[in-house]
Amino acid sequence: MKSPVHRCRDVEHGRGQTGTGAGTTCLQVEQRIPISKDVITASSASAMWFIKDACGIVCAVITWLLVFYAEFVVLFVMLLPSKNLTYSIVNGTLFNTLAFLALASHLRAMCTDPGAVPKGNATKEYIESLQLKPGQVVYKCPKCCSIKPDRAHHCSVCKRCIRKMDHHCPWVNNCVGENNQKYFVLFTMYIALVSLHALVMVVFHFLYCFEDDWTKCSSFSPPATVILLILLCFEGLLFLIFTSVMFGTQVHSICTDETGIERLKGETGKWGKVPCWEAMKAAFGGPFSLSWCCPFTGLSCKRRRLEHIAVPQGEIIKEDVIEIPLN
Repeated sequence: MKSPVHRCRDVEHGRGQTGTGAGTTCLQVEQRIPISKDVITASSASAMWFIKDACGIVCAVITWLLVFYAEFVVLFVMLLPSKNLTYSIVNGTLFNTLAFLALASHLRAMCTDPGAVPKGNATKEYIESLQLKPGQVVYKCPKCCSIKPDRAHHCSVCKRCIRKMDHHCPWVNNCVGENNQKYFVLFTMYIALVSLHALVMVVFHFLYCFEDDWTKCSSFSPPATVILLILLCFEGLLFLIFTSVMFGTQVHSICTDETGIERLKGETGKWGKVPCWEAMKAAFGGPFSLSWCCPFTGLSCKRRRLEHIAVPQGEIIKEDVIEIPLN
């Protein structure tokens, strides 16, 4: 028969290890220790975050190359050969702005620490330094040997526990978590908008070329022009559908205060959920403003002085579940 500790464990750790609180009452979910965010992020805030995963790097490079291809077709096939200067300036400015914001959001999502928990802090000395109350329980991740905060999950690609991990996205070569979800949402939104804009311009350019001479509507030959436009149309349609769905699922996850992995594992109702608007403000960094749409918030040219929080050294504990004795 499993102890009460096992019946209250995180589903990710339900493997049947022996607990230490066999004679106590079942612990409530809110008694699990959500370690301070400041303690968690202090050790990695000073270093640039980048995941060395071959598949993720290839996917990220492909993403940039596809945006550059769309840029090439829009500028050199549709806008520069156009006789309408106003049409070219307006659409060129709009398309390049959206593409720039999309790539900037991609870079921030890829190079921002998603909320990684420091590795190797599951020591007796560190647990004692937390000054926990009797009857409280902490959990150790057996893979990265860290004290696992509430709503954190281990990523096998990043090899770290990530706070409020939604999923690992190879297209941004990073996990989508507590600290970079805003940038991922902006990336999907701007890619959807730039894809929609490209599709509209392709339709208008096809209509223009059908009414006019094909040799005059582009600086390329008619066959090459058709092939380039068809490829751009296919790319734009594919990414419009994909990123629109991802944008919708991410906004839904934020509003329901439930990540994708929590929904997949059925970990609903194990924490106090916040209202939709409060969750949106927490994810996007404050009350509604234009900064919600800006991927550059939080950047500073000044070198900030970071206060590192020392984690007591010691031998890694063997138990995956540690309950503070009642006595």
